[in-house]
Amino acid sequence: METTTVKKILCIEDEPEMIDLIRLILGRRGYEVHGAAGGVEGARLVRKILPDLVLLDLMMPDMDGWEVYQQMKSEPNTRNIPVIIVTAKAQNIDKVLGLHIAKVDDYIAKPFGPQELLDSVERILAQKISPS
Repeated sequence: METTTVKKILCIEDEPEMIDLIRLILGRRGYEVHGAAGGVEGARLVRKILPDLVLLDLMMPDMDGWEVYQQMKSEPNTRNIPVIIVTAKAQNIDKVLGLHIAKVDDYIAKPFGPQELLDSVERILAQKISPS
């Protein structure tokens, strides 16, 4: 059995219950889900494990998601990792800013359904596989 095809997903989120939920949903589909409790740990783990995809919360006490995102995009080895923003800040203006100005790959508002998360993750990873 080939193990190199397992996709690593890093969930940067300050609520452990949300990390557990995402791990449960994506783990059933065979994804390897790593959790980072907050932005500082998340920024460190992105560099360490170089995930295939990052699920990023915006509202975190130690370092907010936009700061983590800026750090990722400023470093050559992490700048091409796709990012899906997962946040309770679901106002339309934030969505527009996130998708168009910062060029995040997708945006999911909490609370979300398991299928919504899976659809977004699978769509973004499929786009990443296409030749760059």
